[in-house]
Amino acid sequence: MSDGRIVFARDGAIARITLDRPAKLNALTPAMLAALRETVDRIERDDGIRAVVLSATGDRAFCVGADIDAWADADPLGMWRHWVRDGHAVFDRMARMRQPLIAAIEGLALGGGLELAATADLRIAGADAAFGLPEADLGTVPGWSGTQRLVRDIGPAPVKLMALAGEGLDALAAERAGVVHRVVPAGTALDAALEMATRIAARGPVAVQLTKQLINAAGGEDTAATLEALASGVAAGTQDIREGVASFREKRPPAFSNR
Repeated sequence: MSDGRIVFARDGAIARITLDRPAKLNALTPAMLAALRETVDRIERDDGIRAVVLSATGDRAFCVGADIDAWADADPLGMWRHWVRDGHAVFDRMARMRQPLIAAIEGLALGGGLELAATADLRIAGADAAFGLPEADLGTVPGWSGTQRLVRDIGPAPVKLMALAGEGLDALAAERAGVVHRVVPAGTALDAALEMATRIAARGPVAVQLTKQLINAAGGEDTAATLEALASGVAAGTQDIREGVASFREKRPPAFSNR
């Protein structure tokens, strides 16, 4: 399935999301954000998918962020109401999906592209990858959680270097800073990500997904929903919930057993 910009594919238990706009260095448009959200919703509904790989077409760029033509003329209210909030909603959705998400990064990952990569649980970069937050050169600020999720994930020091001083990171510097988890030879990031996804998919899927949620919650990602979801899951397996539902349907007082 493809809308010409976002391509979804599935091979067994592994799903692939591909940014497919190489002529524009995979810069993101509103239509691509909408397609990303629809794709994540599709993946979440499919219990047979155990791992997800995010990559991009072409070797020049993973993603150079938001398409300037899509936001440059936005008025303040439009920027607030739609562009930034829509991007946050999509990126939050990606970061919080049940299945582990692995990003395969080749070439440039700048601005919103780096913020997109930061939604992944694991990030693998080709040796020629480069990372940066150049928004200040355009008179704006990181808008899709570069100053929030990225800081929670890797700490403020490398984010300040990129966002304040405008200094980019090459692949090895990004690995040392924790921006990526592994560096592989240029052109092999996708193969490495698929190999990792295969290993993850062979493990206990419920345990893997629960562990991801716990780690995310420890880092402040969707903590409230994680706690309530896990508690609700425990409650769903008790005799008390079955008695509570039965008593409601039978219009009688419940006789709870504390089990």
